[in-house]
Parts: sequence; structure tokens; C-alpha cells
Amino acid sequence: MTQPLMPHATASWLVDNTALSFEQIADFCGLHILEVQAIADDTAATKLTGRDPVRAHELTMEEIEKGQANPDYRLKMQKGPEQVRRTKGPRYTPVSKRQDKPDGIAWIIRNHPEISDGQIGKLIGTTRTTIQAIRERSHWNIANIVPKDPVTLGLCSQRELDAIVAKAAKAAGIEAPTDTRLEGDREALISELRAEREQAARDAEAAADAEQAGDGEAEAKPKFEDPFAR
Repeated sequence: MTQPLMPHATASWLVDNTALSFEQIADFCGLHILEVQAIADDTAATKLTGRDPVRAHELTMEEIEKGQANPDYRLKMQKGPEQVRRTKGPRYTPVSKRQDKPDGIAWIIRNHPEISDGQIGKLIGTTRTTIQAIRERSHWNIANIVPKDPVTLGLCSQRELDAIVAKAAKAAGIEAPTDTRLEGDREALISELRAEREQAARDAEAAADAEQAGDGEAEAKPKFEDPFAR
């Protein structure tokens, strides 16, 4: 599926400016629902500036309105950006995050030993020498390496990690671990959003009714003349 040019920034804009569910935003932007939730909760690794997909001609307001009216509706991109992909060289990682690579590698080695060095290198953007040094605990900075989830560190997306874990498990002939963090959460989240929208509509209607009732009472209230005023 074609994704927006800047998925995380687009997701940030949709969270702030629409009533779309996290699942709809994640599906449109090609992200994991937990990444969208982190953006909404301001707990993402990087503070994002929203990017308007309507102005970028990637999404129409009609599509957004359809999605807001039906939580099961999947947004359709109007025009996808031209994809320019690197065909050679290691995965690029921003300079500010390169120091976190050993922590992410250590986390994968500890939690998913079935993943090969080649797969780790492609996912994190590092060399086999570095990975082997961490495996053998001969890395120059091994005393300060603390295993941390590479998704939390911003080194890869949850979807990329899940795909590699599933592929490695299949090659090793073992059952891929199931992500149970969202069991029940998705339906609960959708129900909560629906309840919030319905409550907001009821509050607005009640406020309008109260305002109309107040105006009616003011008009119907008789005016008594003060006999002592004369």
C-alpha cells in the first residue's frame, strides 16, 4: 500500500485535526497503532510537526469525513508520492540516534536470538562486526550497553521489527511470538472514541436546549409595575 511522504508527521496532523480512530490513521500512514498512540500521547521519541495531507494532495476532506462517519472505513490515498529508494549502502540513521544502536542490537539479541546478524544489520543499519562484538561481549563500550527496544529508540518501526521477527521464526521453524499488547485495547479504544463523540454531541445539544429555554423564560416572564415608583 502507498504511504504518505512523511508518515509520522501526517499521523501527527490527523491525530490533532480529525476524529479518525488510531487504527484508521495507522492503516493510512503505514504505522503500527502503538506508534500512533505514542504520537497522540506525546511520548514519541521525536517531537513531530504535523503535515497536512490535504494540502499535499494525498488525501481529500471527503475521505476524512467518510472515515470519521464510519470507524471501519479505510482511507484511500488520492495521489501517492514518488517513492525514491536507496538500493545500495546500509540503512541511514540520524546522527543523534547512532549512539543508541548498540542498545537496540543488544535488545534484539537478548529477546530474539533467532534473528540473524544480517537481518539485524539491515534493520538497525549496522555492521556484522559490531553485532558480533556485542554478541561476544567484546564491544569496546559493553559495560555501558543497556538493551532497549529499537522501536522505542526510534531506530525502526514496530511493523518492520514484527516482519523480521516473523520471517526469522519461520526460517527457524518456531512459532512467531504474538503481540498481545493490543488484545481488547483496539475495541476498547474505538468504543471510547465513539462514546466521547456521542457525549460531546449530547453536551452541545443540551447547551443549545438550555439556551433556548432561558430565552423563552425571559420573554414569558411578566413585568410588574412598582406601585411605589410613582
